[in-house]
Amino acid sequence: MTATAPTAPGKLGDALEPAVIQRYLGDLDEWIRDRRIELDNVDQTAVSAGRGNEIGSDMALALALWKAISDRYQLVFATWDGGRVLQQERERISALVWGRLDGAAEMPGGLAVSMPEACRLCDALTGQLQARLELAPDALASAGRISALRAQLERIRDQVGLEPVNTRDAAVQRLAEMMLRLDSISARAERGADVGGLLAPLEVDATTFERDLIVGNARRRDARDQILSTRELRTDLEQRAAALQKLAATCVATVDPAPRYAVPEVDALGPVPVTEDAIGPYRERLDRVSQAMELAQHKYSDALNEHTELVALLDAYVAKAREIGLADHPDLADSEKSARAMLDRRPCPVVIARQLIATYQTWLQKESASR
Repeated sequence: MTATAPTAPGKLGDALEPAVIQRYLGDLDEWIRDRRIELDNVDQTAVSAGRGNEIGSDMALALALWKAISDRYQLVFATWDGGRVLQQERERISALVWGRLDGAAEMPGGLAVSMPEACRLCDALTGQLQARLELAPDALASAGRISALRAQLERIRDQVGLEPVNTRDAAVQRLAEMMLRLDSISARAERGADVGGLLAPLEVDATTFERDLIVGNARRRDARDQILSTRELRTDLEQRAAALQKLAATCVATVDPAPRYAVPEVDALGPVPVTEDAIGPYRERLDRVSQAMELAQHKYSDALNEHTELVALLDAYVAKAREIGLADHPDLADSEKSARAMLDRRPCPVVIARQLIATYQTWLQKESASR
């Protein structure tokens, strides 16, 4: 494998320096182009050798990763805009680099990873595919493969440190076993033994382990994000429910007939769960509550807006009558008085108020035509 993803600069929330962004974009663009060539080469070789089905799932995942990274690169490059970036744009670029890849939704299990994680995973998968097909440029150079494995195990060590307490010991044990295997292979290679048959299984095991760790960490992070966002949504719904109660009371006191929609009780849903299995259904219930609130809000707002529009309509007719000198006409004045009295009543019978305004309009049309 000749292409290795560049190290992503900064962290989420940083306002990256323009020179750092430019260098990273150049390196990433080169990596994306080289990686596509490598993946195409792997695919063509596998098909020619009749081994397409053997590597199909890993090849699909590698291509999905490459596509997600390429799509995100296009967004970062557009935001970069040739270097015309202020602090807001530089922070946005950091968020695009370190945020979750939306384009990764096509990967198995809806895997959500950051671009640096996706790059590392794509490197590991491509190296594994090349080794399985004996395409890697250093596939026969044991020293190079041993060096690459040591670097991979160091990356795995960093990932193991992110494991939760209940699974970390098992991950540490698995990593230790792989390091012992590598030390044994390295010692045999130094004595001149052919270790090609021992390296390939360890490469596959290390790549699988690294992939599992990255995927597991991404899913845990996604679960944490879901819990946090669900808590924020619940808090927002509680605030909306209180405001909706006031809106409903105002509407019922202002117009007749008024809509009659119950304001959902957010407390009835119980506390936000903290398990991955329960958070999804709970979020769906919150979404249904949000939709019910939105419907009720629209109905109450529409009823109040209708009353406001009737007042504005009467004002417009009166202004027109005043403009042509008919505002003080006895019939028009009495009609306006009746309409305003009805609009001021609480609750206001909207149907009757509308009829009285129509009566004022009719008087205005009649007197205007007779002049």
